[in-house]
Amino acid sequence: MSAYRDLLDRLRAVPKKWLVTGAAGFIGSNLVETLLQNGQTVTGLDNFSTGYQKNIDMALAAAGAGAKNFSFTRGDIRDLDTCRALCAGVDYVLHQAALGSVPRSIDDPAASNASNVDGFLNMLLAARDAGVKNFVYASSSSIYGDELTLPNVEDRIGKELSPYAVTKHVNELYAGVFATAYGFSSIGLRYFNVFGQRQDPHGAYLSVIPLWFAGLLKGETLYINGDGETSRDFCFIDNCVQANILAACSTDPKALNQAYNVSFGQQISLTDLFALVRDEVARHKPQVAKAEAVYREFRPGDVRHTRANIGKARELLGFSPEYDVRAGLHKVCPWYVANV
Repeated sequence: MSAYRDLLDRLRAVPKKWLVTGAAGFIGSNLVETLLQNGQTVTGLDNFSTGYQKNIDMALAAAGAGAKNFSFTRGDIRDLDTCRALCAGVDYVLHQAALGSVPRSIDDPAASNASNVDGFLNMLLAARDAGVKNFVYASSSSIYGDELTLPNVEDRIGKELSPYAVTKHVNELYAGVFATAYGFSSIGLRYFNVFGQRQDPHGAYLSVIPLWFAGLLKGETLYINGDGETSRDFCFIDNCVQANILAACSTDPKALNQAYNVSFGQQISLTDLFALVRDEVARHKPQVAKAEAVYREFRPGDVRHTRANIGKARELLGFSPEYDVRAGLHKVCPWYVANV
């Protein structure tokens, strides 16, 4: 963690101006919180299609005195003029705005493309023309598709299995073209199943960890898609925030214009994950200690196994994730107890 802590010290000494798109979302609001806590000036952009005002409110409350350095615009990355206006005078862009979820993209590929490809291109154009120092964007582990060799390494991807995965691959291709054609630097972060505080436990397209926390706390029947042996490499939100800030401030030419895996580098089966979530909830609600999940059909478009090789991010960005899945679940459980 020393590279990251040293960087935060330098940023507090010489604050910068940041734009966080998707600022009302789960990841975006955590980025806003950390930046404000460390004395930065932050502008947030969100259209509230999947984000919430309450996420911003929580981030500002946690930021304390730093909240005074935040401004917010309700707008859409599909509008180029909005993107241009907000990129003006910004040092760094952390581009998180997107329509996430593999199932959502299968249900409505046109909407995913409009936000994740057209909106992404708007942000690239606006950031390039504004002379932004570095542009960091959210990619995804879904880009690995049917590549079965583990651990997943950045230069070996397979055939995408969902429209969402295609949009994230297109983002990386566009970023590469902007580097070669215009000399505009960017870094893509391939997130592996990020979880943590303020991840939505409601709605039509839920991630499994908030779904299970909420369901156990409310006494609902919970499900595991498939046979339970499907495994994932989960990334606690604090690790994700660290990667974004390190990437934005990177000045090493070898580190720029690359895509990086962002996770902890360990995989866990869904069955074992359910047991960990149940054990954490049982500390607060003992009656769920023996709860069991119901197994059902596999979900279309899902990758069977993921595990990130994070060696590239360690070497070139100084990335050093602090929380494995067990530690992350332990830290976030009280938030769900308080907020579900």
